[in-house]
Amino acid sequence: MGERGRATTIADVAARAGVSQASVSRVLNGKASVDPEIVRAVRRAVADLGYRPSPAARSLVQGRNQTIAMVVPDLENPLFQGILKGLSVAAAAEGYRVLVADTNERVDDEEEIAIEARERCDAIVLCAPRLPAERLAKLTARLAPAVVVNRTLEGDAPVIGVDYARGIRDLVEHFAALGHRRLLYLAGPESSASNADRIRGVAEAIAADPGMQISVQPCGSRLDDGFAAAEAVVAAQRDGVTGVLAFNDLVALGLLTRLRKLGVRVPEDLSVAGFDDVPMAAFATPALTSLSVPRAELGGQVWSRLRALIAGDPVGHAVVYRPRLEVRESAGPVGAAAGPDAAGPDAAGIEAVGVDAAGIDAAGVDA
Repeated sequence: MGERGRATTIADVAARAGVSQASVSRVLNGKASVDPEIVRAVRRAVADLGYRPSPAARSLVQGRNQTIAMVVPDLENPLFQGILKGLSVAAAAEGYRVLVADTNERVDDEEEIAIEARERCDAIVLCAPRLPAERLAKLTARLAPAVVVNRTLEGDAPVIGVDYARGIRDLVEHFAALGHRRLLYLAGPESSASNADRIRGVAEAIAADPGMQISVQPCGSRLDDGFAAAEAVVAAQRDGVTGVLAFNDLVALGLLTRLRKLGVRVPEDLSVAGFDDVPMAAFATPALTSLSVPRAELGGQVWSRLRALIAGDPVGHAVVYRPRLEVRESAGPVGAAAGPDAAGPDAAGIEAVGVDAAGIDAAGVDA
């Protein structure tokens, strides 16, 4: 320790080691060009004096403050919460903290919020940005180092994402295996790039199976959006729709709540599936079939690339995850009751199409 009541300074370390303050600074900042003897002398002095570098002083010297920003469109969404947790845990392990800015899905404010957040941090993560592609490319170049999540991008910024189109195709194939031929997709926000990817997946599913009919209903991304869409869903069910693909689990969960109030049985009268496999999906009534996205792992991958950018190291290729289908109770086989004029199905109706509980397992629905 230094004199009583005074914190040890870099000058104390330099005097103890018999070197200049500049040499101490180079050692503490890990410069490779420092003579090994000087490195050993400085480290001995640091240990003897119990010196701890001031975070504020180090920030001034390095031009960094050990924080990164993450901008999201809706922090209430558990998908973004999971990515944030994975990012925060990985960053904290290396002495970084994460500051979060929520744009509340206001596309017009997104650019300004991102610029302001980046001014306060060493780097930035843009999670599911809603900006048009050209503006987003210019913004990421301006804000570098930057990583983009859930958005394809022309430019140098690394991208971490999910193959939403492939996920929707997998979900449609699952419904088809259960006998469904008429489905309804509850679309997400119009400005959402991941919604555009899902709609592309719908089109690809129809192209691969021309007998499959899938209509698109504007909806949103929140619980109350799914709740409000229930009447339109019931009308579609009366017209022959037997299954609903929701933009995400929040929409699906809101829909399930309202359908229950309207007396529509899931999955007996109508099958429902979501996307993202948020924590509450498995605890819904009935448990929600969903496509699982590795939220925490996404966050860890974001930090891996952001750390490389901050250090000036090469960054790996884009990482795109294929969602994993989680089969639960909310999506079941089409029974004799399906159709506009039918009553609710019973056990005999399910058997009429040759599928029972054992048959579902035997057919490999989990594949």
